[in-house]
Order: sequence, then structure tokens, then C-alpha cells
Amino acid sequence: MPVCLPLHVPVRYNMVNADEIAKLCYERFKQLPRRGKPEPGREWTLLAAVVKISRCAADSDTVEKEVISLGTGTKCIGRTAMSPNGEVLNDSHAEVIARRGCIRYLIQELHRAVSGGDSSVFRQTDERGGKWRLQPGVSFLFFTSHTPCGDAAIVPMIDSQSQPCPPVTSVEGHEGTDARGDLKREAEESSEGKNMKLPRLEEEETAEKNLEDRGDTKQPFPSNSSTSEHPSQSHSVETVSQDSAQLEMKTRGPSDSAGLHYQVPDIHRTGAKCVSGGPADPLHPGMGYHSTGVLRVKPGRGEPTLSLSCSDKLARWGVLGFQGALLSHYLEEALYFSTVVVGKCPYSQEAMQRALVTRCSHVSDLPAGFSVCPPVLLQSSLEFPFSQAQTQLQHKAGQGRISPCGAAISWCNVTEQPLDVTANGYKHGVTKKAFGTAKVSGHRALSTSRLPQESRAADLLGLQAGIPVVSAGLAAAPQPGLPSVATQ
Repeated sequence: MPVCLPLHVPVRYNMVNADEIAKLCYERFKQLPRRGKPEPGREWTLLAAVVKISRCAADSDTVEKEVISLGTGTKCIGRTAMSPNGEVLNDSHAEVIARRGCIRYLIQELHRAVSGGDSSVFRQTDERGGKWRLQPGVSFLFFTSHTPCGDAAIVPMIDSQSQPCPPVTSVEGHEGTDARGDLKREAEESSEGKNMKLPRLEEEETAEKNLEDRGDTKQPFPSNSSTSEHPSQSHSVETVSQDSAQLEMKTRGPSDSAGLHYQVPDIHRTGAKCVSGGPADPLHPGMGYHSTGVLRVKPGRGEPTLSLSCSDKLARWGVLGFQGALLSHYLEEALYFSTVVVGKCPYSQEAMQRALVTRCSHVSDLPAGFSVCPPVLLQSSLEFPFSQAQTQLQHKAGQGRISPCGAAISWCNVTEQPLDVTANGYKHGVTKKAFGTAKVSGHRALSTSRLPQESRAADLLGLQAGIPVVSAGLAAAPQPGLPSVATQ
């Protein structure tokens, strides 16, 4: 049964303090090399991390916290940019990168354990079959500097703080209905005193159009902090200019006898699209714009993607675990995040509860080793120094337009190649001329034969007796007995 969490925003739970976790993750990011980080005052990004929590057996009040994986990024490629050979990272949102690095760390720890070494994470079960489980007192916590995109980001508008994935201009016009909805939203935000200046909006959208012409399949983010959350809605600058005044009047709400207009309650809106074939967004003004609790895919640069939103993926991990398909064959039980901590940003405990907990509470009849394990939800009062809001505060004249950082950083606590920087789904420095060559294929995301030495399934199989032989393509396969409900 799911845990009933309070709707106020807790900061501390069971020896875990949200501010301590946020500070630990920000410090780990600060220690990384400069490569791939945003330019201060001009670029911003999102950060996510996985923290290992170890409770001392002798003293249950003593808790050790260690960041084992960290990721930054805001991009996701469109479906036409995907590689059939696994040479491109489809989803480079910070949450997905952090989880991906965590799996690398876990595989290294399992390799150490089956090699007879001392692992702080895994121990062998007493049952026949040679499977493994977590050491006593070990758990994992997930941190994200911003509300996950998708359902969890559909929160009431109570301030002008930035959203992680604001809509982006696309001249292709793939979905005209959604485009109209985005126009309506921008007019609503303008009418509510969100300090959205149309000339600035036009300037940003023109620059975004230029980025799209250069073949960028990800979504740059407008610098205006009132713009909401996820990329790639389709509309033209000219339409915004011509219709803004009319749309503003239509969305300001009823007026009294003195002619004063009442504000219409509204929500932060997401550019993540409802999954085809499921419930659609009604696109009504104000609070009725979105359907809630539904699966959504991240929008691409002018085209749809096949990657589910981070809200959906976190909800999935709360049922299937975050360990992935390969490790599921070696572990006695799935691994679940005990806690999810969100940094300072627009936040709703009710929306987080709905997106990550409530909509999975009905799941039943799971195979052995799997269960519904909702995380405890906490929010920190500390903001990521490279958030969009902080970048705007640090911005100086002459620095150019504020934009999201195009690079994505992946760091994890492993011995071989712990740090990677990618852009557009490729390792930094890889050009189109290198596509299809060993330089690219050496960094494939889905082929276990291309993973670092400590991550190869063949090594684990050779060291551990009694485990059935698993094919090299296992990392991309669905977990045993369970449907594949999210595209990685």
C-alpha cells in the first residue's frame, strides 16, 4: 500500500534533511571540471543526482551520505534523430542521466562483489541461485534541482519562477491545436502581470528559430522567468504579435461594474504531449488547460519524441525499480528510491504526490521481487546556482541572450571514465563525419559490449555460477515478466 504523505512540503524525514542533500549535490557539481558547465550569467541547466544513504549498524542515528551519480541537461532528441544502432542518447534530461550513471555505479559494485571483493552496496543472499541484495542499512535517494517535467510540473501559478522546459517556437507547426493553446497561455501570463514583454519574446523566439535552422533537435529555453515548462510547442512570432491583445482580453476573466477584471486562476503548463491514444489536454483557459495524471512524451525540436516525461519515468521506477533490465537478472529484489528531494523551484506537494505516487497505487499482481514502493517527497529551500532564475539574476549587459546550456554532464563514482560530456546525444567533440565509426560506436548507450570493462555482462556471467546466460542485448530488453512502459 502506498504511503500517505502530507500535502504540506516537508523538509526533513527519517534522518534525511532536504537542505543537506541539496547542498551535498551542489558541492559535488562544483567540484567537477569546467567542461560542459553553463557559462555563468548567460547559460543555465538542471541538475539531478543519486545519493547513497548508509546507516551505521552500531548506531542507527549515524547516517553517511555520498553522491554516487550526477547529471545535468535539459535536452531530448526527436524521433527522426534516433539511431537504430544505439549511437545517440535519446534522453539527456538531468534526471535520466543521473539514473543512467547510477546503474553504471551499481554494475561496478556488483562486479566487485562477485569478484570476491568488498562491496559497500551488495551482499549475496543465502538462497540457492546466487542472487544479490543490498547491504543492511543501505538505501538510495534521488535529488533533482527542479520539479520533474510532465505531470509533476503542472502546478498552480503562485509566482514568476522559471519552469524547466518552457515551450519553444517551431515553424513546422506539427500540432496547431497545442500551438494555439500556448499562445493563449502567453497572453494569460502577460495579463497577470508576469512582466512578459512582447518585444523580448519576439527576440527570443527569433533566436530560437535560428537555433532550429542550425539543426538543433533540442529545445532552448526562453530567458523570461514566467514562461512555463517544457519545450517545443508550435506557433509563429507574427501570430503572437497580432493576437496578443485580443487573447489577453479573452483570458483576463470577468469584470465588475467598475470595469476591473478579476484574475483567472492558472497553472504552470507543460510542453510535454499526452501519449497518443490516451486522454488529451482539454486546452481550456486557466486551471482546465491540462489533463492531469496522464502519460506524456517529451517534445522534441519541432517534432515529437519517443521519451516519456521525467515524471512518468520516476513513477515507473517506483514500481519496476531503477536498476534496469540487466541488473534485474542478478538482484533478488528491485531497487527503489526511498526519498525524492526537489530543490527550490515552483513546487506543489499535491502534484508530486499525484505524479509519482497516487497514479501507481492501484498496480498489483507484480512478479516476485517487485512492489509498489512510493518515495517520501521532500523539498529543499536551496536553489541550484545555475538555475534559470539564478542565471537571470547574475546576467550582465553584453553577455547576450540567456539560454539553456547545450551540453549535458554525466558523472558517476566509477573507476573507468567517470565523467562524460555530451551534446545533441553525442559525446562532446564528435562530428557528423564520425557517425558510424568506432569513435561514435565506442560510446553506444545500449550495447553492453560497448560499456566499460567493469560493466560487461559477460564478465559478471563468468564470475558468478548458477546464473543463466544472458544475451548481450539484455540492457535494452524489458524487465522479466513486466511490460516495457517507458522509452529510455
